[in-house]
Amino acid sequence: MRLTSKGRYAVRAMLDLTTHSNGNPVRLQEISTRQNISLHYLEQLFRKLRNGNAVKSVRGPGGGYVLARAMDQITIRDVLDCVGENINPAKDIVGTEAETSNTVEFHLSKNYFQNLGVIMKEYLQTTTLGDLTRKSKEVEADAGPREIVTAEPAAPAATTDGFASAIRNPIGEINQ
Repeated sequence: MRLTSKGRYAVRAMLDLTTHSNGNPVRLQEISTRQNISLHYLEQLFRKLRNGNAVKSVRGPGGGYVLARAMDQITIRDVLDCVGENINPAKDIVGTEAETSNTVEFHLSKNYFQNLGVIMKEYLQTTTLGDLTRKSKEVEADAGPREIVTAEPAAPAATTDGFASAIRNPIGEINQ
């Protein structure tokens, strides 16, 4: 259960494209420079994003890439799916182990991780490029120009039963 650099870079590049496009094509070289991602790697990612109908290429002078749909119609899950990212925590619970393990513990853990995968997919489906772009503009307005804001992890609030409880909103912040 791991999001690889492929998925993280694809999301960053798509956010950069969304932010800097203003309806005009954005060259991969510009994204590469701003995001410090290899141009060759971006070319591979954008080929997959184009095949997945997340972006369209524009040829000729002033060409580059534009979003294939409105930013509010492209979810983070769409981006990850386009580049072949599989973050399903239950993807390895198949094959020989599943055939030979017939214990209650195996089935309980298998069901738990399958349910976690469903929740993760639903969560990724609730956030669009538009949501994150608007959030970045709010952060920039609050922080001022050229300041990089990093959030310190909040200490989870203890509940009456001694366990921590936190609910994440669609933008990734922790609500206590």
